Amino acid sequence: MPTVTLTQHNFHSVVAGNNIVLIDWWAGWCGPCTHFAPVYEDSSERHPELVYGKVDVEAEIELTALAQVDRFPTLMAFREGLLVFNQAGFLPAADLEEVVQQIMWMDMDAVRRATAEAEAGQVAAQPPAATNPQRLAGQAAGPARYGWPGL
Repeated sequence: MPTVTLTQHNFHSVVAGNNIVLIDWWAGWCGPCTHFAPVYEDSSERHPELVYGKVDVEAEIELTALAQVDRFPTLMAFREGLLVFNQAGFLPAADLEEVVQQIMWMDMDAVRRATAEAEAGQVAAQPPAATNPQRLAGQAAGPARYGWPGL
């Protein structure tokens, strides 16, 4: 399956509408990106059941900033809408295949349980604002969320 060009307009619908989505954040001037491109394309042909997306960071500046991607290439993987892998740098074909296999066989019930436990622990560990009036800046109260705000 050919790769899908992702933009700010279709990013959320592609990630939310597919079980597994791999995303290559690349730049035309980036040497490692040009070396990774054929490896990524070969993987997309070996796994037509997965969605392989590409984000041109020069064309999608705002989306790149929202994703906090600042090194290229960066590979992200979403499973059931959750970010489960995020790594910058060139991956050889064997390493990319290992990542794909791990994502495909990931126990999502365990991931959701761990996420819920982490959110519950963070909420319980944060003091209420009324008991700490000197705290003017820092992490906002409430559970951590996966995904991209505003998309």
